[in-house]
Amino acid sequence: MANFSKSTVPQFSVEVYQNEFLPEGGREVNAIVTVASTGGGTLGGAPFTASATPASLPGRSSAAAVVIMVDCSGSMDYPPTKMRNARDATAAAIDTLRDGVAFAVVAGTHIAREVYPGNGRLATADSRTRAEAKEALRKLSAGGGTAIGTWLRLADRLLGAADVPIRHGILLTDGRNEHESPEDLRAALQACAGRFTCDARGVGTDWEVKEVTSIASALLGTADIVADPAHLAADFTRMMENAMGKEVADVALRLWTPVGVEIRFVKQVAPTVEELTSRRTEAGPRAGDYPTGSWGDESRDYHVCVEVPRANVGQEMLAARVSLIVPGPDGGAPQVLSQGLVRAVWTDDMVASTSINPQVAHYTGQAELAQVIQQGLDARKSGDVDGATAKLGRAVQLAAVSGNADTAKLLAKVVDVVDEATGTVRLKAKVAEADEMTLETRSTKTVRVKK
Repeated sequence: MANFSKSTVPQFSVEVYQNEFLPEGGREVNAIVTVASTGGGTLGGAPFTASATPASLPGRSSAAAVVIMVDCSGSMDYPPTKMRNARDATAAAIDTLRDGVAFAVVAGTHIAREVYPGNGRLATADSRTRAEAKEALRKLSAGGGTAIGTWLRLADRLLGAADVPIRHGILLTDGRNEHESPEDLRAALQACAGRFTCDARGVGTDWEVKEVTSIASALLGTADIVADPAHLAADFTRMMENAMGKEVADVALRLWTPVGVEIRFVKQVAPTVEELTSRRTEAGPRAGDYPTGSWGDESRDYHVCVEVPRANVGQEMLAARVSLIVPGPDGGAPQVLSQGLVRAVWTDDMVASTSINPQVAHYTGQAELAQVIQQGLDARKSGDVDGATAKLGRAVQLAAVSGNADTAKLLAKVVDVVDEATGTVRLKAKVAEADEMTLETRSTKTVRVKK
């Protein structure tokens, strides 16, 4: 692992958890890769330059830019308090900005409009600009349609003008994206992916869960429901605090595999399940990069599954090398932050080759939990009672086994649990829309394995 000074940069570590033993002819190798970043946050707002020291970390900076996109469509007037709550929440987020951070506010309807500072610019956060931005928010009113792709493209143009490593968006919507096609939104997300991260929130219950979660997923941010608009300010404050904690941008998981080894999948499994396999970009012979976005003081887990060539008992090989990288300064060679190795060893010891690593078992269950919740809710919406009961029953069972108490509580609002150990449930006759949407939105949230 690279030896960075704790006084200037976070320390990154990579740990690999796996059972490396395979039976003769065995091919599938699974590993959980835990990546942790610790010890950052000590520069106190002073911009960091990549040339500061020989051991400096490219992409490391407290310099950041944030664009807040506020839904101002006509539906934000029902009830009228919703628009007021959105203004108050945006003001709270602005108050949470660190001095020196570049920022802008965008009003989103069927078009995107700059609210502050305007003229294609970003303001620099200080007491004066925060006050001016909050004054500009007072003029926000509801009216018009919803075309979220236009909001994202404007945010991208504004953030693209900032010469900072951390670029972040916060997006609030209360309705469905009815004034542009799904293809338009997908094209906007493709254009913005890798250029900035974005947290997305749905307020109330009239928005489409899959739209909001797809925005956060494509832009490596978080998604959540704020069913009661009165809770928006607290949620926006937490989101902005989290954004202000990001210190290293454009971190990627690089996977190198020897000849003959095929990658089956790469996915983030904590704190949420996020499929990364299709996001690979080639990085030289036998290597590919998977984006992870920006990091502060935090830890995330990834599940890597590869298929190795068949081999005889006694043979062993390096199945994959996992590196954490950031872009080099001025487009130079990427810098390796930390590395871990995935191994394969063939044995005739049946106990060794058939035991499942606890971390792999836990996260395999968490990924299945997220999947069966989605399948169960989709079946429920389509009127397939038997299918919904079976899938949501399996979800109750998995949540209990893994100790995912938060998901278990959400499930209990949608089904009556008869026996959690066997996954025996009955669908509730009446379910509050907010409860169902909360379960769907948070279905990918996982619990960490108990070490």
